[in-house]
Amino acid sequence: MTAWRRHGLALALVAALILLTFRSDVVGLAHIWWTSTTFGHCLFIGPVIAWLVWQRRIELGQLTPTGWWPGLALVAVGGLGWLMGDAASVGFARQLGLVMLLQGAVVTILGPYVARGLLFPLAYAVFLVPFGEGLEPPLQAVTVAIVMPLLHLVGVPAVVDGVLIHAGRYYFEVAEACSGAKFVIAMVAFGVLVANVCFVSWRRRVVFLVVSVVVPVIANGFRAFGTIWAADLTSVEAATGLDHIIYGWVFFGLVMAGVLAIGWRWFDRAPDDPAFDPATLQTPPRHRIDLAIATALTLATVALFPAWSAVVASRAQQLPAHIDLPEIPGWHRVPVTTRVPWTPYYPGADHYLFGRYADASGATVDTSIAVFGSQHEGKELIAFGTGVLRQEDRWVRVADLPAIAGGSLMRITAPGPVERIVATWYRVGDVTTNDETLVKIETMKARLLGGPQRAVAIHLSAEGADPRPIVRFLGALGPLGRVADHAAGMR
Repeated sequence: MTAWRRHGLALALVAALILLTFRSDVVGLAHIWWTSTTFGHCLFIGPVIAWLVWQRRIELGQLTPTGWWPGLALVAVGGLGWLMGDAASVGFARQLGLVMLLQGAVVTILGPYVARGLLFPLAYAVFLVPFGEGLEPPLQAVTVAIVMPLLHLVGVPAVVDGVLIHAGRYYFEVAEACSGAKFVIAMVAFGVLVANVCFVSWRRRVVFLVVSVVVPVIANGFRAFGTIWAADLTSVEAATGLDHIIYGWVFFGLVMAGVLAIGWRWFDRAPDDPAFDPATLQTPPRHRIDLAIATALTLATVALFPAWSAVVASRAQQLPAHIDLPEIPGWHRVPVTTRVPWTPYYPGADHYLFGRYADASGATVDTSIAVFGSQHEGKELIAFGTGVLRQEDRWVRVADLPAIAGGSLMRITAPGPVERIVATWYRVGDVTTNDETLVKIETMKARLLGGPQRAVAIHLSAEGADPRPIVRFLGALGPLGRVADHAAGMR
């Protein structure tokens, strides 16, 4: 049996066992690729990687694969990243860790020179991981900044309030889906591929990548403007129906073609140029090991991290069987509003409370407390579609406001129109914060190193845009850390 066949079979076995071990993450990735319009392009990354490897088949055939123990470092880094993501309930970290485990297996079982020949396909596998949703808020602002001057230019009377635009006869929300983030994310993956395949000069590669980002952002702004202008000229139903067809089937293709047309004349790499020179990778590498040892060490390193996760998974805070909203001096409970109801969404919480308080002046504050005895996948304090706003909610974010007493403050609105502000705090470990990143870090520390496992979300909300009722309520409520700990049964 040739060296390539033996090493290829060993790699296939290890890859299959890795995917089987982390099958829940594999299923989660596949579900996102198949159902998410933002990350649908990830379905094409696997075939693209296979094509890139096939392109290199002649050069790779001139190399001899060999076991190489330093590759275990990449396996360990990937496993540690997965473990940290599992402990903090961060899907991105788990999924990136899974990809790095597979990359590390390639390096360990095929050796450094083969990995060097496969450097770009291995690195390109990072695009299998859905990332970039954090681009949505800034791109919403950019889209608004492009749309408003164009509307004024064509004579459409328009005013903007956060991400809401009142133009002519209609209100429009520049929602996350309209931010162009899905365009930018997909175009980055496309731009990186073209930059590697069609360019040799690093300067030209960088310029092409910049164009691949800037052009979709500008184009999306013009698309949003065209939709609003068309609605003003016809109807919102006709304009948005046409927009969805163009946006899904035509617009992205036109943007891709436009970006390629811009870069075409500067392509400096012929399609049949070799991806690498195998003659420079013929020297036997140092730190070689037998294939059987490389395979066994890879599997042993991989197995360490799910075993560690199983040990810490049983940690949970013992919660009281029943909790109540606190008694607040100077405030009394009143019925919640039924006009346009709003409640935060925490489907995995062990305890959830919601109520309305009023003071002698008639000011009202809605209070929400969600308590988790522990966190894991599907039962998280912070997850997509949970918290202040849920998916397909009647309430939408208008703008983020300056923090209040250490809590984030958001202005939201619902049809009516009805407006309210919502302040948010989280209590994890020994920290009270509004920083979602810090919540994930503290969750990870608590699960891996011990400490309080409970996690609590507190939301205070008032109708209108005046934060003073919340400020007064906070003064009577007392330290939020103490309130959170009391709700979790910690005295």
